[in-house]
Amino acid sequence: MRIHIATDHAGLDLSHFLIEELTNDGHSVFDHGPSEYDPLDDYPAFCINAALAVIRDQVAEVEALGIVLGGSGNGEQIAANKVRGIRAALAWNLDTARLARQHNNANVIAVGARQHSREEVLELIRAFISEPFSEDERHIRRIGKIQAYEQTGEIL
Repeated sequence: MRIHIATDHAGLDLSHFLIEELTNDGHSVFDHGPSEYDPLDDYPAFCINAALAVIRDQVAEVEALGIVLGGSGNGEQIAANKVRGIRAALAWNLDTARLARQHNNANVIAVGARQHSREEVLELIRAFISEPFSEDERHIRRIGKIQAYEQTGEIL
């Protein structure tokens, strides 16, 4: 699978660890920044670029997911969710990581680098990547309503 990853300064070391581990797992990992540590960096561009790459791949029918990291993961999730078609979910335990895929067909996971150990984050991300969407009608319907609002601005 193709994985697009982005972070802020708080998750930079973690992103390097994840890139190595996920590459060893057989994934193609693309780093959307930052390239060096800057405690004053602005994460939105990095996260938006990763989310845009996920959408481009999915439109091209390339299996792809995204990872956005930050101190808490909140801002990074918000930034990624500004990209049309992205469903970024903040995961803080295995249940939230799996349910993001299973019920919401999330295509980006957000994780707080300062909230977990490296091993915990890797476990969350592996759970997210491996969990399939349930294809349950109620989840398809709900995602469809979100997509309709995103496209038309109308609440169904």
